[in-house]
Amino acid sequence: MSGRVDERVDGRIRVLHVVKQLGLGGTEKVMQLLVRHLDAERFEVAVHSPEDGPRAAQIREGGTATHVGMDLGRALAAFRPQVLHVHRAGWPEPEFLRPIRDYVAAQPQTVVVETNVFGRHDPSPSGRVIDCHLFVSHFCAERFTRLTGIPAQWPDYGVLYNPVDTDFFAAALPDGPAFDDSPGKGPVLGRISRPDPGKWSALALQILPILARSVPEFRCRIIGGTPEAEAYVRQHGLEACVEFLPPVATDAELAAFYGGLSALAHANDTGESFGLVIAEAMACCLPVVTHPAVGERDNAQLELVEHGVTGLVAETAEQYAQAVGWLFSHPAEAQAMGQAGRDKAQRLFRAQDIAAKLGGMYLDLIVRKGRATA
Repeated sequence: MSGRVDERVDGRIRVLHVVKQLGLGGTEKVMQLLVRHLDAERFEVAVHSPEDGPRAAQIREGGTATHVGMDLGRALAAFRPQVLHVHRAGWPEPEFLRPIRDYVAAQPQTVVVETNVFGRHDPSPSGRVIDCHLFVSHFCAERFTRLTGIPAQWPDYGVLYNPVDTDFFAAALPDGPAFDDSPGKGPVLGRISRPDPGKWSALALQILPILARSVPEFRCRIIGGTPEAEAYVRQHGLEACVEFLPPVATDAELAAFYGGLSALAHANDTGESFGLVIAEAMACCLPVVTHPAVGERDNAQLELVEHGVTGLVAETAEQYAQAVGWLFSHPAEAQAMGQAGRDKAQRLFRAQDIAAKLGGMYLDLIVRKGRATA
């Protein structure tokens, strides 16, 4: 490779997004929304992943090329990006970053950006190849500075919220969820996550028998149930009011799920570095109940859910169940919180706006690095 970054005839800037897999997880969904909404007149975008997955077809259907199943070095040689955008946890990964270091050594004006999903610090020599670390919440940026003493300031660091297709959710649910209070139709609590015990808190289960006793015709729908959760429901005789549903793959399926709920229950002991499920529920006009995580765990869920504004925050199972019950018994206030959540999501997380902001970051970093290498 030469020392000069090649240019396409059409003058667009080539951007390669790098992920480790193309499953249905939040990291991959965020990447998919970013590449879909980056300005196609300014950027030529492609995606690399060593592993195939269901999101690959969705990305290609959106018009973005994929380099799947090959090693990263081959993808870099084939696409010759001017910007490399890596989506990773943020901790040291020398083997993962090695092909990027080799490519940048030959193409020194290449800009390397990472979405630092969990706000971690990488002080390793390999980590120095990254020009800009983007945190997904102000919580992550502030914790990073507090723990490392390094100011999270541009251009070395920045905050870029995860994108949400708020326009789609607003069109799919223009009036928000259908709060059905007709006879025989009780309020519906919803929960959604991966079927991973690490995504659960005991609160998510402990509130169920309380609500079943205190709320007439209470129902709960769960996507991402674990064997432990299913066993808990059986042991407490809750099968009549708790339903476990299969995973969803598209925003249309998500909107259908959220549209049948009265409130979303978020409960995860490890907390959230952003909280994509919460942000999507907000975009669907749903009030959200959540809880703080302990210590230096992730707590960006409290950045999204403002107590009494876009939802409610509780700490114990009893407080959590009371919060859910209050929303059920105060539908007007619950709908107002849902609308406030939708307004906040459209203002802060709208995919088109996030992608435009990212494009501006790329351009600024390209100019800065060009000056430095010159």
